Amino acid sequence: MKKSYLNSLLATPGPALGHSVGSAVIVLILSACAAAPMPPNEELRAARTAIESAEQARVADYASPELGEARDKLSAANAAVQLEDMTVARRLAEESQVDAQLALARSQATKARLVNEEMLNSTSSLKEEMQRNTGVQP
Repeated sequence: MKKSYLNSLLATPGPALGHSVGSAVIVLILSACAAAPMPPNEELRAARTAIESAEQARVADYASPELGEARDKLSAANAAVQLEDMTVARRLAEESQVDAQLALARSQATKARLVNEEMLNSTSSLKEEMQRNTGVQP
């Protein structure tokens, strides 16, 4: 029965070589498992894009607290990347993106409400003007 190459290395000149090779294999396996996770580049990019979109839509006029939260979380995510805590960085980047999207949605809702109120006021003004000119009650 043939011995494998690794077994032959482990069995040759003595236990010292066998332990060295075995230790080297273990070190290689552990180092492969211990490789640092990659930074959450896609999540960070998505958060930056969401913040930029919110800024271009002038969200700060209507939803400043949410936009501020988004910026703060993006900064914290970048700091977590520097500290090599990729799990926290990914979570903060995702939260930053969601906060920026929330700011944009709240801003759009506020703008729509303001436009609606303006239209209602204009309609009321037109009705009053018609009543004065015609003397007819609606």
